[in-house]
Amino acid sequence: MARLIATRLLTLIPMMLIITTIVFFLVHMIPGDPARLMAGGTRVSPANLAKIRETYNLDKPVVTQYGLWLSDLAKGDLGRSFRQRREVTDLIVERLPVTVKLASFSFLLSLAIAIPLGILAAVKRNTWIDLVATAFALVGASSPVFFTGILMILLFSFKLQWLPSIGPGEGGWDTVVHLFLPSLALGISLAAITTRITRSAMVEALTQDYIETARAKGLSSRSVVFKHAFRNALVPIVTVAGLQFGFLLVGSVLVEQVFGLGGLGSLLIEAVQVRDYPVVQGATVFIAALFILINLAVDVAYGVIDPRVRYGGGA
Repeated sequence: MARLIATRLLTLIPMMLIITTIVFFLVHMIPGDPARLMAGGTRVSPANLAKIRETYNLDKPVVTQYGLWLSDLAKGDLGRSFRQRREVTDLIVERLPVTVKLASFSFLLSLAIAIPLGILAAVKRNTWIDLVATAFALVGASSPVFFTGILMILLFSFKLQWLPSIGPGEGGWDTVVHLFLPSLALGISLAAITTRITRSAMVEALTQDYIETARAKGLSSRSVVFKHAFRNALVPIVTVAGLQFGFLLVGSVLVEQVFGLGGLGSLLIEAVQVRDYPVVQGATVFIAALFILINLAVDVAYGVIDPRVRYGGGA
């Protein structure tokens, strides 16, 4: 296990280098002049524009800018926002809690829906329960999160007036109430995929010989399903759920905009709109690194769930 972790951590270096290169050059392909936007409009003298470009190294070739940014990144410096005149690290730290809460709530809600529904669909295979679970998985996976979010706002906020539709809340229970609707909108998409995987993994597990042996020993149905079948079906479920948690960080960008949460996703979109290169680059690299670390955690979880899984050689 230690060898696996060390190997994966070493692969972070070339992966992050590739990601930073792609992100940097794609960001600089966005149309628009950040210097003119920083100046506050079109009526600005060429001398002022030249001074702004010189201050932020925008007068240098793109390759030189990349080298300077990469050098700062290696020191842990994500740069300074063109627009807000603040360190990008501070902006990320400020916005990150909302995104983490949204992703965590969405993840927990999705598991609370998907795992019981997937298990029930597998146990009651080819019944109306299985049909409902399959239909839910199909509709949930096919519906864009922003569309689901808008429908929920119309129903639960405007029609029924049960839940707030805007803002992250002011802490405590108020935050839970405000994040429930966006978390549900984001979690349903994840729950749909996890439900299908859970059902498939459980159906396969329930047809194995050891399940028949357990039943022949007189074990209860609950013990057979949860202690034997579900434990052996966990590896594919954890794989998908773990990867989906990484995608939740990306999906939260759209949901944050729909519900006006002001998290990391909103910061990224605002930065793109005003051509704030350092914020776009820093936030994207941060999300990518977080996604890679989540994948590493999922790999480590394999060995905890199923000791038969071996890494780095060995029988």
